[in-house]
Amino acid sequence: MTDAATAPKEEKEADHHPYFRPKDAATLILIDRSGEKPKVLVGKRHDNVVFMPGKFVFPGGRVDKTDNRVPVAAPITNELEANLLKGSPKIVASRARALAVAAIREACEETGLCLGRKVDKPVKLEGAWAPFTDASLLPDPSSLFLIARAITPPGRVRRFDTRFFTADASAITHRVEGVIHPDAELVELVWVEIGSKPLADLHPMTKNVLNELDRRLASGPLHHDAPVPFFHFYGGKMQKDVLGA
Repeated sequence: MTDAATAPKEEKEADHHPYFRPKDAATLILIDRSGEKPKVLVGKRHDNVVFMPGKFVFPGGRVDKTDNRVPVAAPITNELEANLLKGSPKIVASRARALAVAAIREACEETGLCLGRKVDKPVKLEGAWAPFTDASLLPDPSSLFLIARAITPPGRVRRFDTRFFTADASAITHRVEGVIHPDAELVELVWVEIGSKPLADLHPMTKNVLNELDRRLASGPLHHDAPVPFFHFYGGKMQKDVLGA
């Protein structure tokens, strides 16, 4: 999980660190809309990890160099690509694809839940992608929506330019057993309603993104032409813009 923003105390300390260029990262918020109220999937981090111990988080992490080369069952939609290409610094279409694919990889790695599609001729994938090969799947980023983008403020040693994606739980086609256990990075997975207690202690920026998702869900089915907020820091203060505006 990446920290796309920081608490006020950390902002003050940030003045004492040199500038670090943010790394591209992706986070995936899975939604279950089968009940009366939508629920999102969060994982509880191990108490002994350095970053956010014991906190509930959404799966996510840095983009890997290989993410752009992984074959997919279907491409990202033109609308999603257009949203990912908005803003600066400018990225190319291959980087937009890599961001969406990274969100799927991180979700599978951290939760064991894989968003893919069956293929007639399985492709041998290795490393973090091996579960897709085992289930005769290829990752499928075609169901992803971009909810927000956020950049960690300057001065932090760990900086991320994070794209927050969402997908419906119906896109989950395979579950890897044994990923969640007492000694894992995530020790528990919980589907919770937005606004419920497990979400009260989320990172402040993650709360901002979740509030945006809540507003989008309240207005009806998700669509790609909704404004995408861009959270960043300028002059020591958080700014909220709209990508492409």
